[in-house]
Amino acid sequence: MSKLGNLGARLYRGDIGYDFIGKRKLWYGVSILITITAAVALAVQGLQMGIEFKGGAVFTTPKTSASVAHVQESAEKASGHEAVVQELGNGGMRIQVSGVDTAKSDAIKADLADDLDVRAADVNAELVGPSWGKQIANKAWLGLGVFMALVVVYLAIAFEWRMAVAALVALIHDITITVGIYALVGFEVTVGTVMGLLTILGYSLYDTVVVFDSLKEQSKGATKQTRWTYSEIANRSINSTLVRSINTTVVALLPVAGLLFIGGGVLGAGMLNDISLSLFVGLAAGAYSSIFIATPLVADLKETEPSMKALKKRVLAKRAAAAAKDDSREGDDPADTAGSEYEEDEEPQDDATPAGAVAGQRRSQPTSRNRGRGRPSGKRR
Repeated sequence: MSKLGNLGARLYRGDIGYDFIGKRKLWYGVSILITITAAVALAVQGLQMGIEFKGGAVFTTPKTSASVAHVQESAEKASGHEAVVQELGNGGMRIQVSGVDTAKSDAIKADLADDLDVRAADVNAELVGPSWGKQIANKAWLGLGVFMALVVVYLAIAFEWRMAVAALVALIHDITITVGIYALVGFEVTVGTVMGLLTILGYSLYDTVVVFDSLKEQSKGATKQTRWTYSEIANRSINSTLVRSINTTVVALLPVAGLLFIGGGVLGAGMLNDISLSLFVGLAAGAYSSIFIATPLVADLKETEPSMKALKKRVLAKRAAAAAKDDSREGDDPADTAGSEYEEDEEPQDDATPAGAVAGQRRSQPTSRNRGRGRPSGKRR
């Protein structure tokens, strides 16, 4: 078995683990800081909307020896507007100019062909009206609202309303970070960006649902035992699914990274940049929020219940009593306490107690002192 497989098995059994829930205030602080940074970038710099939303023209030239800077200068001089130029994989140029009508488009096309020393017939021009982009944006907002409503209803039925609320908060967190990254790096928001944002909604919920399913299974009958609080059971759920979350996230990020850094950066494919950046940031943010935001938030909401408060009180009282017994044993004669190790051990685990131990703690099952009593010696009859 590989080292990662061994690690996953040890995390699942509770042999080792990290206290994610115990440090939840730190994760909340980090997430709030990232979200505020994204919101400030969005408010100050804003989003660079593509011509699909502003209207304009897109010119595609054949292979040319001119540089991107020269083509941009030529396009801005011919149009009188700011131009966005991208070099294509075949050596051609893709030029976007906003606020251009049909008559002006023909003049710009002729000037570009003359300046780049290519035939005007080889320069392709496409006009885009702002109303089309507005329709796409409205439909995207409608789809986002419907999706979130269905997610909340489904999670509330399949799990419980607290998990639905936590998943919704994590989803809003992921979308805010993704949009903020677009504002920071200055990538254009195009139809491809909208497609990418809608795609990451499902991905960002995938790891969250995996952890919630494990938490639901392990917390059955939680109030019937006195070994662990609900937060500790939630922490156990995160650790038991941690390696799986890492594996699925890395496998999903690798092809997206290929699209972003190779397809977009090397080949210069504009649409690949728009889709891949939103996917890459959304996938990473979704994996982060499922571990550091959604599950700790469920634990906080759940422990406001009277039954969970009472459970936590019983668990802490039992541990305090066990610690007091351990302190009293230190002054006793070892001969007097020999053979009583398991008589004062904590009570046996209830059938409803979740399997495994609290993350970071190992279980030890005492050997029964009555094992073998009443059994005849010698061969079996």
